[in-house]
Amino acid sequence: MKRNLLWKGILILVVVLLAALSAWPLGETINLGLDLRGGVHLVLRVESDDALRSETDKDLDRLVQELKDGGTFGAAAGQTSPSSFEVTGVPASEDAAIADIVEDFLPGWNWERSGDRLEFEMGDAFEKEIRNLAVVQALETIRNRVDAFGVSEPSIQRQGLDGDRIVVQLPGVDDPERVKGLIKNTAFLEFKLVAYPVGGGGVASREEILANYGGRVPDNVEILGGVIRDDAGEVVGEQFYAVEKRAALTGRDLKNARPGLGEFNEPIVNFLLTHEGGQIFAQLTQDNINKGLAVILDGNVITAPRIRSRIADSGMIDGSFTQQEATDLATVLRSGALPAAITYLEERAVGPSLGQDSIERGRRAGLIGLGLVVLTMLLVYRLTGVNAIVALSINIVVIFGVLAYFNATLTLPGIAGIVLTIGMAVDANVLVFERIKEELRHGRTVKSAIDAGFSKALSSVLDANITTLIAALFLIQFGTGPIRGFAVTLSIGILASLFTAIFVSRWLFDVLLSRRERVDALSI
Repeated sequence: MKRNLLWKGILILVVVLLAALSAWPLGETINLGLDLRGGVHLVLRVESDDALRSETDKDLDRLVQELKDGGTFGAAAGQTSPSSFEVTGVPASEDAAIADIVEDFLPGWNWERSGDRLEFEMGDAFEKEIRNLAVVQALETIRNRVDAFGVSEPSIQRQGLDGDRIVVQLPGVDDPERVKGLIKNTAFLEFKLVAYPVGGGGVASREEILANYGGRVPDNVEILGGVIRDDAGEVVGEQFYAVEKRAALTGRDLKNARPGLGEFNEPIVNFLLTHEGGQIFAQLTQDNINKGLAVILDGNVITAPRIRSRIADSGMIDGSFTQQEATDLATVLRSGALPAAITYLEERAVGPSLGQDSIERGRRAGLIGLGLVVLTMLLVYRLTGVNAIVALSINIVVIFGVLAYFNATLTLPGIAGIVLTIGMAVDANVLVFERIKEELRHGRTVKSAIDAGFSKALSSVLDANITTLIAALFLIQFGTGPIRGFAVTLSIGILASLFTAIFVSRWLFDVLLSRRERVDALSI
């Protein structure tokens, strides 16, 4: 008996010591959430229609190209909505060929002939897949950008299982506008040859470009704009370029990007291409020496330098950046382009002073709750209440130790979960103690009353805690932000309560009983 008590005591001591070491010092081991530390809370919506349009463009181009390869020329295709397009110029005799192409290359599309037009509509399952993939890719891209920005303990998660919203919480951020720009920037990078002026650079107006082409630009050329900056990086004007529509390279060919300094110590972005991209770039620059090459980011020309020699797999982007702009551009290029545009639905900033005030209020609530529970247990159960108080103290130490060990983030609702756990922690003790009192009234000895109290109350204790735990696990799985913070601390508290109320509390009673051969009364 005494040997069993010794081993149980050693186990309890080890658990308490490990939890205490894990949580110490408390201010450094527990990560504080947005509402306690201050920072930025954003709710974003992924405009998944953009992803549908991109997929539709790709598939209609593939269809036209396959028709050409099969000897059918003159087909013209155009979008009618983000998830549909129509094709003209294909005779009815080619319908069998169309069916084969759709089966081989466009399996997610439904089509039918309407007179001289072929109407294509994206299937529901395929459309859902594209929208879902757009959100998943946006989530990963945003996470990469935020990680590169250096925010500690960010929370970036999808709202709902198949929703188009993303919740971003960035504790400790004091420059929300920069973070918003970093997240929202689509960062679609393209390299295109300049058609006019041929040697690069830009002109002052669109009219000058149109005049050069006799009033209408060729079908394979488009006009793009770009800003002019002074030496301080301030925008002082705008210029225009005629560039080829077909991109020679895109950001997908990029292997790495990092900020650096140019020949005159101006901020630049150095980039490194993939092996395949490097081969294409080398051939492109070799064949177009003395021509301009436009570097285009999200449809705006950043710079359009003259190609002076063959460039292999690396180069630089010089756009009269500030150092911060160069750093941010390198960040978004490394993390990849967003698959669709981002819209801000909600923005909330929490100041550090407000966060500190929340901590003080939470600490005060916890201490008041703890004091009331201790007082109640002593008044109602006398010295036996000390048993519950010791178990409760161990419970709190274990909660903070587990939070620190798993690097969990403590939020204001999380503090509420801890305060609630303080009340619930003695719930099991109340059930056991009341059962013991009942057994004593029926004339049982102290030892048999304690045995019966724990055995008969066990099912009620497990039922109450496990059902609450199941609810908390659902909140962790499907909740977001503050809801998850509450559910995490509540779950840890419930598991710690089961350990202390069933194992620790019983051990304390057994120690009391083992110290005397006969115990005739219990202060309860």
